[in-house]
Amino acid sequence: MEKLNDLSRRDAVKFAGAAGAAIAAATQITGAPAIVKAAGDQIRYGVIGTGSRGDYLLKHLHGIDNGRCVAICDINQEHLDRSAGTIGTNPAKFKDYRELLSKNDIDAVIIAVPLFMHFPITKDALLAGKHVFCEKSLVFKAPEMAELRTLVEQRPKQVMQVGLQRRYSEFYQAVKAMVDKGVLGNVTHMYSQWNRNPGWKMKPMPNINDQKMANWRLYREYSGGLAAELASHQVDVAEWMFGAPPESIVGVGGHDYQFDGRDILDNIQVIYKYPKKQKLISMYISTNSHLSLFGGTRTEFGEVIMGTEGAVEITVGDDSHPVMAVWYREPTPPPSVTKAGEKKAYVAGATMVAAGASKGVPILLDRDKVAPNEAFVDKEMKFARQWLYSKGVMMPEEPRNPVDTELESFFRDCKTNGKPKANLEIGLADSATVILTNLAMDEERKVMWSEIDALQKGAPAPKPARRG
Repeated sequence: MEKLNDLSRRDAVKFAGAAGAAIAAATQITGAPAIVKAAGDQIRYGVIGTGSRGDYLLKHLHGIDNGRCVAICDINQEHLDRSAGTIGTNPAKFKDYRELLSKNDIDAVIIAVPLFMHFPITKDALLAGKHVFCEKSLVFKAPEMAELRTLVEQRPKQVMQVGLQRRYSEFYQAVKAMVDKGVLGNVTHMYSQWNRNPGWKMKPMPNINDQKMANWRLYREYSGGLAAELASHQVDVAEWMFGAPPESIVGVGGHDYQFDGRDILDNIQVIYKYPKKQKLISMYISTNSHLSLFGGTRTEFGEVIMGTEGAVEITVGDDSHPVMAVWYREPTPPPSVTKAGEKKAYVAGATMVAAGASKGVPILLDRDKVAPNEAFVDKEMKFARQWLYSKGVMMPEEPRNPVDTELESFFRDCKTNGKPKANLEIGLADSATVILTNLAMDEERKVMWSEIDALQKGAPAPKPARRG
């Protein structure tokens, strides 16, 4: 997004002034003393599962001060030792999660184990009286849904949160408000992708006897594959933006490119249809990571929310590339509806060429909006940032990773009996969509949302008649 070449000399002076002010502000912030909360104000938590995801969460938890890690658990001693160093709080180490759950000095647990163990450990944690943060997907099998719902409903004072961090992003929340207020017109479609090259690789683990378990994401007995590990985040965004789960799912997938012993699909392409005729079109492949959004400056994953009056490109980013969103106003379309009884002729061909594409408009968060009573320097900083955005020199970025926000919110909700943005029902709906997506891939047919009811009871889903 850096386009300094076409700036005028006057522009360059403005840019230099803004940059100098930004450096001065950053210096002041850096010099401020850190606020450390007293131990009594902190939620004491344990982390169950310290593999790649668990250790990633611990890196973020290291900087969150309303919780304190007092215990970690993993079957792999190397993972335990590494993650103890990551969090730096000298946590107790366990290889059996039940021993961790038996400790009375633990208020909450964060579960980051392989998917097939999410429900058993979540169940035991709830029964042990702990607050629970569980990574997505919340459950692996449909019959687990009803039992988990009952467990949570019987324990209203225990917090149950699922790891869908987009719900905690300021940009995603702003786009949801745009959708609800009609800023994008009638929102009809969404596109999402999470493409990798090559994606997960089979990795030999010399210190683990069960090599399939060591590479659990690649095997169906442990994993929900691409639908669970990647699509789950983006179907949740669609359900959030559209206000409902899908009513039907259809698509194609295959095990076409990676032959290393895995039995999950290495590519899926899916269309989800929603009750108001809205559709999500999704792609998950392992042969190319190109992302056509944001002028090609990001790779792998992102979403586009499209309405009759505009579209938004958005991505949650990662630790190196923060959340960002760009709004495109829709060029005025030619009239397509006339008064009753009135006939209107259209000429095919070149006369029907659409209006030129609009330039992307950055979505401003509160930190970039100028308030009437702000100090002069603060106003100038915000005007300078807005000017830089308009020139394409920089884009507004979320000041904080949503992973930090979701974890801090979890501890706060544990303290106040608050209601998570990514709550039980959101997690169950997301899991149901993942389960039905895999069913659509496996049986190569259109799957209806209503089929989840039979699956929850352990019965095979009724197969609708194929269309001729």
